Amino acid sequence: MKKILISSLLLAAFSTAQAAEVLVVLSDANHLDLRDGKVFPTGFYLNELMQPVKKLLDAGHTVTFATPQGQAPTLDASSDTADYFGGDATAHAAHKVLLDQLALTVPGRSPVISLKRVEQIGYGHYAAVLVPGGHAPMQDLLKDASLGALLRQFHADGKPTALLCHGPIALLSALPQAAAFAAALEAGRTPPTPADWIYSGYRMTVISNQEELAAQGALQGGTMKFYPQSGLQAAGAQYVQNQAPWSSNVVVDRELITGQNPTSAPALADKLLQALQVSR
Repeated sequence: MKKILISSLLLAAFSTAQAAEVLVVLSDANHLDLRDGKVFPTGFYLNELMQPVKKLLDAGHTVTFATPQGQAPTLDASSDTADYFGGDATAHAAHKVLLDQLALTVPGRSPVISLKRVEQIGYGHYAAVLVPGGHAPMQDLLKDASLGALLRQFHADGKPTALLCHGPIALLSALPQAAAFAAALEAGRTPPTPADWIYSGYRMTVISNQEELAAQGALQGGTMKFYPQSGLQAAGAQYVQNQAPWSSNVVVDRELITGQNPTSAPALADKLLQALQVSR
């Protein structure tokens, strides 16, 4: 009995030693500005956030949620369906229950902190960062200076940096002139390829132009100002696309882990877990 107790204590101590604090960065935005003054209500996708978060929590890691301003993020209502969980209604319900338990989207109760607070705590407190998708990151994260500073430090430290679907557009925030670069893209121009992007030449993925065109109808008659694939390629990314639209595709290059679309969420989470094991 004593042997079993000691073994259990050692296992618990080992698990605690291996536990990591993962920072999950979401958008403050609840919409995306489209062309011609149109607006598309959006936020984060349920499965893109909660499938990785659940896997992280189940593995014993802890999670801190942050947005640029520290506001409660918005769930994109169109993603609240079993379709994004392979048609599994039970899985959909379980992940929605976890989201409700976290109170993430509830103003006044949300545990979300601001990126300024993250900086005050210290980037060294976090072992990895995760940026899920939904269209919202294209509204603010792509040009947020605080996120850019965080990504540059994680890059310098070689810490796992995982982004999914529209989330990889946030990598543009690491540009010294991120706001000007984003403004050019939004105006329909192709800016000169910058010489000082920390992810230049990295192999990465993001929702493809082909998939964006196929999903055009979801924008309720509107048109995006630019597509993420084109934006990242303009900055100097080596884009890696899946063989069939909407099939899972996860690309790992050095510290960077990117997933192409909602279907890629479980595989991206697995790659992030593997990276955490190596980095601890």
